[in-house]
This record gives sequence, structure tokens and C-alpha cells, in this order.
Amino acid sequence: MTSFLAVLSGIFIGSVLGFVGAGGAMVSVPILLYIFHFTPTQATTAALAIVLLAALSGALPKMRLHDVLYREAFSIWGIGLITNISGAALSKHFPNSLITTGFAVILATAGFATLRKPVKPDPEKRMPIGVLIITALIIGAMTGVFGVGGGFLAIPILVLFYNTPQNKAAGTSLLIISINSMTSFMGHHAVWHEVKWGIPIIIGAVAVVVSLLASHHTKRVPIAMLRRSFAYLLFALSLFTVAKTWIFHA
Repeated sequence: MTSFLAVLSGIFIGSVLGFVGAGGAMVSVPILLYIFHFTPTQATTAALAIVLLAALSGALPKMRLHDVLYREAFSIWGIGLITNISGAALSKHFPNSLITTGFAVILATAGFATLRKPVKPDPEKRMPIGVLIITALIIGAMTGVFGVGGGFLAIPILVLFYNTPQNKAAGTSLLIISINSMTSFMGHHAVWHEVKWGIPIIIGAVAVVVSLLASHHTKRVPIAMLRRSFAYLLFALSLFTVAKTWIFHA
């Protein structure tokens, strides 16, 4: 039964990453917490490994189609190393309630950001260096502490304010998630031995295959429907996480 649940989880996570281009860690962490009963630190560490593999497999088709903004992706990763590495080092000292509550806030914020529509149909623009630095530092901190790749923040910024096409924003997001998750995963090396890797390996392997397949078919699925469905899922996960942390905590 555990293996079956791990396969289903991998299908779900891979589908989210492949179709949406973000959110893999935001669904991976609750799955590991509440279905497989990992601790918050174990869940964020294992989620980084799962999402790294799945996001990279989803990014490869986007690279071949030239749907990736490499300047933005590598700049966000490079600048965000400051907060990414420091956040990963500090996270193991934070109480579990702080990690799960902060994670719930991120879920809700991501849900509202996902529901936003492009401001106006202007030509595509490049992100100014100031915005790039601020975005990178925020994404790096979220990845280091909460194990999320930051794609949910990168996609709305690119689409809403710089009129980047959705497919290109998703491709850029997948690359950001891949390299950010890799860096933060290395920063969590002190807790690798605490994780039971059998379940994450199954989830990650399935998610890689599904993400790769889903990434090829994103243009066939209505973007508005994907955005609404994903936002409502994030709201539900946020409420559930808060309830488990503060109301039903044993």
C-alpha cells in the first residue's frame, strides 16, 4: 500500500510540475508530512530531491523549444545563493510549528498569485536588475527554509509584469526550481541521514516520467482552468496545514 501511494503521489507531483511549471514542492511537502508522516525537516529535504529531478525533466523539453529565459533563471539562482544557503543552514534550528505555519502562508500567497491575470497585453520585457535581485533573494530564502523552488513567485512576476508568454514563464520557472532545489538540497546535507529514502525515490522516479510527458502537452490544456484548479488546491492545502499545526496537533 505504501508503494502504491508513493506511485500515485509521483503521478500527482509530476503532473503539477509538468502542466503548471511550479508547485511541485508545495504539494510534495504536505504529501510527505500527512500521508507518509515525515517530520517537517525530513519532508522539506526529501521534497527538494523529488522536485529537483521532476523539474529538471520538465525543463528539458522547454529548453529544446527555446521556452527558457536563461538570464533570468541563472541570475535568480546566483543572487539567491545568499539566502538559499543560509536559510537551509538555519532551518534545522526552527521549531516545526514555525516551518509548517510559514509554509501555509506561502501556499495561500501562491494561490492568490496564481489567480491573477496579466495586467495588459504589452510586448514582452526583460526584468530590471533591481527587481531581479529582490526576487532572487526572496526565492532563495523560501527554497532554503521551506523547500519550495520559488516557481510560483517567478511565473506571476514574469507573466503579470513583464508580459512573458505562459509557456516561456513555465520553462524558466522549471529551470529556476531545478537549480535552486539542487543548491538547497546540498545545504540540507546534515539531515540526509534522517530521511527514509525509499518513498521519495519511488515518488521522484514516477514524477520524472510524468513531468516529462505533461510538459510536452501543456499547450493542449486550457491555462485558465489549470490556474484556477491549482489555486484552489493551494488554498485547501494551506487551510489543512494550519489546522493540523494549531487545531488538531497532538
